[in-house]
Amino acid sequence: MRSDKDARIRRALLGWYDRARRELPWRTTRDPYAIWVAETMLQQTQVKTVLPYYYRFLAAFPSVIDLDRARRDKVLALWSGLGYYRRPTNLKKAAREIVLRHGGRLPRDFAALRELPGVGDYTAGAVMSIAFGARYPALDANARRVLSRIYGLSDNARLRALAARVVPASRPGDFNQALMDLGATVCPARNPRCADCPVGAHCAASHAGPIAKTAAKPPPRKVEWPLAIVAKNGRILLRRRHRHGLLAGMWEIPGGEKKPRERATAALARELAAVGARVASATMLGIVRHSITNRSIRAPVYFCALAGDPSGGLRGWRWFALDALKKLPISALSVKAARLAPQA
Repeated sequence: MRSDKDARIRRALLGWYDRARRELPWRTTRDPYAIWVAETMLQQTQVKTVLPYYYRFLAAFPSVIDLDRARRDKVLALWSGLGYYRRPTNLKKAAREIVLRHGGRLPRDFAALRELPGVGDYTAGAVMSIAFGARYPALDANARRVLSRIYGLSDNARLRALAARVVPASRPGDFNQALMDLGATVCPARNPRCADCPVGAHCAASHAGPIAKTAAKPPPRKVEWPLAIVAKNGRILLRRRHRHGLLAGMWEIPGGEKKPRERATAALARELAAVGARVASATMLGIVRHSITNRSIRAPVYFCALAGDPSGGLRGWRWFALDALKKLPISALSVKAARLAPQA
């Protein structure tokens, strides 16, 4: 009985996918490298956001060897604005391992893929099934939600075993992508369109009654993050973040989270103290807003004059022309703030 249900679900899903699949550029290739890049970009990021980055990234680095040879700053610059910057760092590290250990080709082995930096079960399963046609599940959030509703499962271990069982030997990549598409378009976390579902007749959650809405995520923490534009001779002062942690290695306009009851200008003076100059005046240019992970940032942007001349020789701080910013690995918040900088 179980195998009959599995077979019906496979047929229904693949038939629906043939009719309704989203036309996406990584679905027009079997190049494992291009698929790996796409699946890495798609982690916690929507398709519409990924598309322009995907085209630019592959144009700049069309192969693993090109990525391995590229400067880290160029890789980060092309990723700027896409977020979760550990991903491009891991891509670069993995490219090095692929060149050294696998002759510049992604290995056709699940265990070997899992050993690469940044490659988890999902990404390895996606590459194995989509690029190599191997029978492996690829459980992203959408596929996990669809399968848990169809089969009435919530336990992670049982869900992983189910996913491994139900993926077919024929067209495993299409089946995995059908689950992803169904979860993204027909069976989202909130307000699923059960009447349009190709597997509704086999869905345990639908038979049990209206599907309960997934609990809303907790609201993001509101953060006040003043920023200081310090200009000299048509250039602005940027600092580089540490190579580890959030936004690792990215350049940014100096600033930071304001403490409770602290004035914004006092927060800026604290952040700029590292260059050995005192803030003589601060004129607000405007406010930019940005969301990152679980924070909603409100950033008042100030044009700051300093008492004393920062030498620029302090490690991690440099002057840049405004038109050079587009070539830098720079945080999205800083890109927004730089648009308010006076043109000198």
